[in-house]
Amino acid sequence: VVLVSGHLDSWDVGQGAMDDGGGAFISWEALSLIKDLGLRPKRTLRLVLWTGEEQGGIGAKQYYQLHKENISNFDIVMESDEGTFQPSGLGFSGSAGARDIVKEIMTLLQPINVTAVYGNADGTDIAYWMRDGVPGASLHNDINKYFWFHHSQGDTMTVQDPNQMNLCAAVWTVVSYVIADMEEMLPR
Repeated sequence: VVLVSGHLDSWDVGQGAMDDGGGAFISWEALSLIKDLGLRPKRTLRLVLWTGEEQGGIGAKQYYQLHKENISNFDIVMESDEGTFQPSGLGFSGSAGARDIVKEIMTLLQPINVTAVYGNADGTDIAYWMRDGVPGASLHNDINKYFWFHHSQGDTMTVQDPNQMNLCAAVWTVVSYVIADMEEMLPR
């Protein structure tokens, strides 16, 4: 299983478009693009639209409890939860061998200048999996304006830039598809 995800639980004000509708959207779009292109990877691509992230990750905990017995089938868990501004790369947590593979995959995104692999992946919803050794990835993007909108009345669809969201979706699509179509799973 290659899992792509975002969460849908803006809990105070605004619409939750940046936190985290954008992450949910690019995850949905990644799978839609792969399907529309007629691509069929060797492994399962799974979309999870988390709930309860803002309330302590209760949706992620429940999902983990339901699926942890199959942890060896999870190749990578990916979460986007810091907006969908201009992407720069991925945060990655995993073995050195897995990191080398992810770095190679990111070279495919040179045409859109999104090739960096940063220190560690971050995400409340994927933390259980990474703690137990599943490689994890989180989208890195230009978050300079993220906290202008985060948990505010301004967190509406009007802050989403379609071009930047398309670039974020491209990153999610390429990374998830290539990993799901490799002969072997990422090394743990």
